[in-house]
Amino acid sequence: MAHSETAAPSPEAKPRDDAPGLAARRLAAELIDEVLRAGTALDETYERMAAMAKLEPADAGLARAIATVAFRRLGAIRHIIAARLERGSPRNAGPFEPIMVAAAAQLLFLDVPDHAAVDLAIRHLHEDARSSRYVSLGNALLRRLARERDTILAELDPLIDAPEWLGESWIRHYGAETASAIALAHAQEPPLDLTVKADAAGWAEKLDGIVLPTGSVRLRGRESVTSLPGFAEGEWWVQDAAAALPALLLAAKPGERVADLCAAPGGKTAQLVAAGAEVTAVDRSGPRLRRLAANLERLGQKAQIVTADAARYEAEPFDAVLLDAPCSATGTIRRHPDVAWTKRPEDIAKLTALQARLLDQAAKLTRPGGRLIYCTCSLEPEEGEAQIAAFLERQPGFARQPIAATEIGGIAEALTPLGELRTLPHQLAGETPRLSGWAGFYACRLIRL
Repeated sequence: MAHSETAAPSPEAKPRDDAPGLAARRLAAELIDEVLRAGTALDETYERMAAMAKLEPADAGLARAIATVAFRRLGAIRHIIAARLERGSPRNAGPFEPIMVAAAAQLLFLDVPDHAAVDLAIRHLHEDARSSRYVSLGNALLRRLARERDTILAELDPLIDAPEWLGESWIRHYGAETASAIALAHAQEPPLDLTVKADAAGWAEKLDGIVLPTGSVRLRGRESVTSLPGFAEGEWWVQDAAAALPALLLAAKPGERVADLCAAPGGKTAQLVAAGAEVTAVDRSGPRLRRLAANLERLGQKAQIVTADAARYEAEPFDAVLLDAPCSATGTIRRHPDVAWTKRPEDIAKLTALQARLLDQAAKLTRPGGRLIYCTCSLEPEEGEAQIAAFLERQPGFARQPIAATEIGGIAEALTPLGELRTLPHQLAGETPRLSGWAGFYACRLIRL
């Protein structure tokens, strides 16, 4: 499909159209454009832009759904569009590309009528003088995607939805078969997991959920969390099943002094408080700590909250320390698909240097005989296994305390030969693809000798 960069003189842009559903598509395209240009997180960008757009809840929700699926399948969408535009996307075409990405996400991966996706995208193109020159091109492209949808979807390689550097990293570290399985898991809508204070089986029955081998409750439905029984009463909190493991492995005892470093938004803090520990939650972000405090208040829990840089935080050594270090977050791509497209290879080096500083400070905060758990929600071994190997070279006063499969519900495939935790997104088979899997997490339990 060819197009000319010197199309007919640009017509004046039309005023904004009030067609039903167009406001949602407009916001979706703006979200895609903003996240890719600025490298900001989709969740935060959505909150800011949706508040400004003042849409009805249904339209705002649709915009978010379109943008989320667009990022989840962005590699495929870009490949599919590029293969059908002989000269690529036109330059100086304003919002042409994000509008096409949002429309392709609807046509290929969402249950949206074809005519609505195409018509509203064309209306949107007309609103900008730069993109309106390419209405015919966009119309032909989208109608072709609708016609060829079944063939397109049958030919996709799962790894096409990962940036090349990330796919290569997974192949190098885990092998081609596992790398494809990770990417395939990331293409699924994520499940919703809860950590409950008590009676997991009872809450699973009340909420139409499944008790996972690790004790988390996974919900079958998609209801609003805040409307579910037990939320207002503080009986449970949302936490990915894999993210719940590090605090579980710390095995905090009643009365123990425990430091939770980089603690916000507080899921692990809540677990440690529920175990009876005296918890000090440390984070450098005031806004994130306010969210942590609000979560604890809903749960009826108390912890000492400290606003500080954990790499410089000093206190009397603790019985146990949990460090959930800042990382590339590639293990959370299924829930936060924008992560794959906002992180860069060079980010890994910066993050590993920060993680090393945090680990060394966490070591100082651990008393002799005390436990230290280091964890990241990253699939990159540089932020996990290699980070701990380097730490043990620097800190001979620490040793690994291997994790047993019985501590994580018998899921032996989530443990390394050295007894470290390494969950991968395609593990933990469930009733359906959506109810399978968990986040990619790494954790190592250390003891100070």
